[in-house]
Amino acid sequence: MLAAVWHKARPWVAMPVGLAVVIMCAVADDTNPTSEGSRSAISVFRYRDYSLLWVVMMAGSIGSWLRILGTAQWLLDHTGSAWQVGAIGFVQLIVQFPSLLWGGTLADRIDRKKLLQLSNTVTALALMALGGLFYMGELTPLWVYAGVALTAMSAVVASPARSALVPVVVPRRLLLPAASIETASQNIAAIVGPLVFAAIAATAGLGAVLAAAGSLFLCAALVPGLLRVAGRADGQTEDGHESTWQQTKNGLSYVARHKILPGLFLLDIGITVVSFYRDILPVLALGLFAGGAAVSGYLGAANSMGAVVGSFAALLFVGYRAKGMLVLYASLAYALFLFGFGAATTLWFGLAMIALLGAADAVTVAVRHTTVVLTTPDHMRGRALSLMYLAANSANNLGTIWVGFWAGVLGAANSMLLGALLAAAATAAIGYFWKPIRVFRSDDQ
Repeated sequence: MLAAVWHKARPWVAMPVGLAVVIMCAVADDTNPTSEGSRSAISVFRYRDYSLLWVVMMAGSIGSWLRILGTAQWLLDHTGSAWQVGAIGFVQLIVQFPSLLWGGTLADRIDRKKLLQLSNTVTALALMALGGLFYMGELTPLWVYAGVALTAMSAVVASPARSALVPVVVPRRLLLPAASIETASQNIAAIVGPLVFAAIAATAGLGAVLAAAGSLFLCAALVPGLLRVAGRADGQTEDGHESTWQQTKNGLSYVARHKILPGLFLLDIGITVVSFYRDILPVLALGLFAGGAAVSGYLGAANSMGAVVGSFAALLFVGYRAKGMLVLYASLAYALFLFGFGAATTLWFGLAMIALLGAADAVTVAVRHTTVVLTTPDHMRGRALSLMYLAANSANNLGTIWVGFWAGVLGAANSMLLGALLAAAATAAIGYFWKPIRVFRSDDQ
């Protein structure tokens, strides 16, 4: 039986493993440059360790899409219940909240490279186990939910550890280009991942999808072992003798007392909760343009492509010191484009507006991420980043509920117009009352 499973899945296991090996070989002989170099986006790849961390991110991002789509498709095919598919989001919401807090603390407490290896190994084994159960005919919804819970936990534990390593392997002047590259790459993965899912599912089935996802996370588990940088955070001795719970409390206290971060996180929450549209694109496609699945696909693709462009557009502001004001400007632009999207009467105008929405959002993500790492000491960075991810994930889930409710009450167009007005109001309020954001300059810390 195991031989039969391996025979069916091995092409899709070998493909991502081989790709990772090729990429690792390409950077294996490079050394970290000591010259100042340029600030262009591509210059971050001159740093060997950053290239390896990028491989980890891309393998995990595409693998996550295969996991999300593969488990959702199996549940729909097996049960025919949209409710049981939607329960995946409920399972993830429950497990990700404590996992992010714990993961951020662990990233500051233990070796980040080992944490990456362990968490990605757990994800890989869980997905391969689901693939094996599929081929043996033993897969059940209960096993799928258990796999979703385990992989959701391990994935979010890995995120702060990997992100906290980036400022260690690239100089401060390249942190915004690095953040832009990562935002763009994640949006590219959002395009590539579903396409890879469709290709594998159509040619080899859902079992191969799960096996391929597991092999991608196996790559993400192996690559951190090649990093030359130290895995432990600088300054760990400051709270290294405290318990994990106490360190988590210290992280919460640090962010709460920070001059800038609470305002940035509140701004993200205030805008996202009233406007998050990605998970209800079918509702918006029908309500705004009387379209079906094809229009939903067009809107999603336009949004992702706009986000890729916006990620690289953020590089134009590398030398712009007022990073806090840049976030406020991009947030106001987001509100303006959201208003245009809600007022759209033609599909072409709607596609242009949702692409600009993605671009503006990508700029805020890149600059917010850069501000967190610039203003946070290394031994606190994992916890600060985990709280940033926690704020974003919670806002996304609450935003889906908010926008879905008001789209049902007011209609799709009016829900977007209402969101635009509230997003602009939230930006103005944070900008006015949170002075440290207005006065922050990126070279002050």
